[in-house]
Amino acid sequence: MEKLRGLNHLFMTIYLHNFSTFMVIPAITDVTMAAICPGRDECSSAIYLSGFQQAIVGMGSLVVMPLIGNLSDKHGRKALLTIPMVFTIFPLATLAYSRSRNFFYMYYVLRTLTAIFCEGSVHCLALAYVADNVPAGRRASAFGILSGIGSAAFVCGNLSTRFLSTPSTFQVATAVAVATLAYMRFFLPDSVVDDHPLTVPIVPKGKLDGACPDDDNTNNTQVFKKAPSLGDTVSLLRSSLTFLQAAIVAFFGNLADVGLHASMMYYLKAQFHFNKNQFADLMVISGIAGTISQLLIMPLLAPVIGEARLLSIGLFFNCAHMILYSVAWASWVPYAAAMFSVLFVFSHPCMRTIVSKQVSSCEQGKAQGCISGICQLANVVSPLVFSPLTALFLSDKAPFHFPGFSIMCIGFASMIAFVQSVMMRVAPPISDGRVSNCHSLA
Repeated sequence: MEKLRGLNHLFMTIYLHNFSTFMVIPAITDVTMAAICPGRDECSSAIYLSGFQQAIVGMGSLVVMPLIGNLSDKHGRKALLTIPMVFTIFPLATLAYSRSRNFFYMYYVLRTLTAIFCEGSVHCLALAYVADNVPAGRRASAFGILSGIGSAAFVCGNLSTRFLSTPSTFQVATAVAVATLAYMRFFLPDSVVDDHPLTVPIVPKGKLDGACPDDDNTNNTQVFKKAPSLGDTVSLLRSSLTFLQAAIVAFFGNLADVGLHASMMYYLKAQFHFNKNQFADLMVISGIAGTISQLLIMPLLAPVIGEARLLSIGLFFNCAHMILYSVAWASWVPYAAAMFSVLFVFSHPCMRTIVSKQVSSCEQGKAQGCISGICQLANVVSPLVFSPLTALFLSDKAPFHFPGFSIMCIGFASMIAFVQSVMMRVAPPISDGRVSNCHSLA
C-alpha cells in the first residue's frame, strides 16, 4: 500500500484531467447539433463530421502514441505528460468563450489538431508511470485503481454538467484543465531518477529478453531517431504470442468502444430525444457502477481469478450491453444497460496489465505506446465503418427500420475481442527487479 500511496499525486493529476475532459461530453452533442443543424434531433452532417474528426485524430495518434511512449522511456513521464495537458486547454477555452457557429468550427479544427497529441496519451503515460513504481504482481490492482480514479472523475464531471449551464460547463472545464497542468508541474515527481534514467532499448531481432541496454552513447539531440519504426513495432508484437493476442483484443475492443461512443448519443437523441441532462444522468449511472467495481471489486478479484479471466468477463458484458442498447424499446433501457459497467470496466485495465507483464520495466512506455497506437488505428477504422452506418439507419433512407443496427454491429466487433480473449494463453511475466524509485514515493 505504501507504493500506491506514493502515487497520490499521479492519481490527483489523472482525476483533474479526466474531470475537465469528461464534463464536456454530455454538452458537446447539443453544441454540435445547434451549430450544424439547429432545431433538429437527427443530423447526418453532425455524425459524418464527428466521424471524420475521429478518423483524422486516429491517423495522427497512430504515429504519435508510440513516439510519446518511446520518448517517455528516455526523458521521463512528467516531461511528456506536459504536452497533452497544455494542448487540452485550447479547444475548451474556445467554446468557453463562445459556442456560435464560427467558434464551433474553430473549436473543431483545434480539437482535431490537439487531440492527435492528447487523446489517449495521458492515460498511456500514466500506465507507464504506475508500471515504473509498482511490482508486476500488484499491477492489476494498481491499474484498476487508476481506472477507478478515471471513472470517479467521469462521474463527478458528468454530475457537475447536470447542474451547470452549457457556457458554465466549458468555462469550468477550462479552469480545471489549467489547474491540472499547474498541479502536475508543481507536485508530480518524475518516475525517472537522476541517477538511473530509463533508457530506450532497440528491440533486437524481434526478441525482448527483459534486459535494459545502456544508452549512454546515444546523441540526445537525435530525438526523433528514437521513434519506433514499423519494423520495431512488428518485432515487439512478434516477441510474445501473449502480446500479439492482447494487441488483437485491444484493436477490436477499441473499435467497438469508439464506435459506440461516436454513435450512441446521436442514436439516443434521434430515438428518445435525449439532451444534455439525460446524457449526463446516463453517464453518471455508468460511472458510479464502474468506479465502485474498479476501486473495490477488481482489486479483490484480480489476485484470485487472474487478469485473463477478468478480461474475458469484462468483454462479454461489454458486448451484451452494446446489444441491449441496439434493441432499446423504451427510454429506461439505456439506463439499465449502463449498469453493466460494473462488469465491463474490467477489460481495459486487465488488458493493459497483461501487456505490462510481457516487457521489462525500461520498456513500459514503448509497450503501452504500441498498444495505444493500435487502439488509435481502431479509432481510424471505426468512424469510417460505423458513422455512415449510423447516419444511414437514423435517416429516412434506411433499407429497413432498425435505428440501432449500427450499434448491434459494434457489439459484434466487441464479440470478436471476447472470443480472442478466451483463446489467449498468458505467458509468465518477464522477471525484472528494476522498478525505479521516485524521490517522493517513500
